[in-house]
Amino acid sequence: MRAAVLGSPIAHSLSPDLHRAAYRWLGLDWTYDAIECTQEQLPDLVRALDDTWAGLSLTMPLKAAVLPLLDDVTAGARLVGAANTVVRRDGRLLGSNTDVPGIAAALREHGSAPGPGTVAAVLGAGATARSALAGLAELGVVEVDVYARDPLARAELGELGAAIGIAVTGFDWTAAAEGLRRPLVVSTVPAGIADHLVLAADGPVGTLFDVLYAPWPTPLAARWAGRGGRVVGGLDLLLHQAALQVQAMTGTAESVESLVQVMRPAGVAALGAR
Repeated sequence: MRAAVLGSPIAHSLSPDLHRAAYRWLGLDWTYDAIECTQEQLPDLVRALDDTWAGLSLTMPLKAAVLPLLDDVTAGARLVGAANTVVRRDGRLLGSNTDVPGIAAALREHGSAPGPGTVAAVLGAGATARSALAGLAELGVVEVDVYARDPLARAELGELGAAIGIAVTGFDWTAAAEGLRRPLVVSTVPAGIADHLVLAADGPVGTLFDVLYAPWPTPLAARWAGRGGRVVGGLDLLLHQAALQVQAMTGTAESVESLVQVMRPAGVAALGAR
């Protein structure tokens, strides 16, 4: 059977290392590749999936673009407007979002799950920010400050927050330094965008969840840890969401925790080789 991660750019992806490690442990003679794919190329590639394919992982910029190409989408993926997982079953393509439970699981694993009444900050307002908002709702967060450049994207996150029980207050990106004062900060912005916030991380810091994993640590994550704050990284998210993908694609009864333990050394080794 075949599986792959699609995106553009995709050469940096650790997903092949993680999934292949899981397949070896499960005793499966499956392949998993990284395929460069733009939004324009996606429809043709999805239409070409046949019985040799178990499924796809999707990254930027395809998580929203894939939705109309699928036969069915889980309620969670439809709610956040993004699917990072496609499973081919009985000739049908089923879309889901493992980022949402993956975000919640990564925070729990590090003992960083927010307590009742926590006000969190989310940096960015793209597809990953939408998943982060849903993941925070799963953990019981009821109030989030969002910092992003695009006022329309901020408004859309506000609408999502209303649908899932989170009060979202949107702020322009120029005020992002203020968000660092929250006890939990989730950064979903691309590499380099939040680097200027390093100088603002000079007071008491709580938990930073930076969804990037390469290069690691990011300047903000390094500064945060140096100030004594707790840091959860993108590799943690990638492992948990990948373990859920492996479960969905292979049908294995192995637990997410077991799969994460198997895949983590492969991810660490791949990062170390870069």
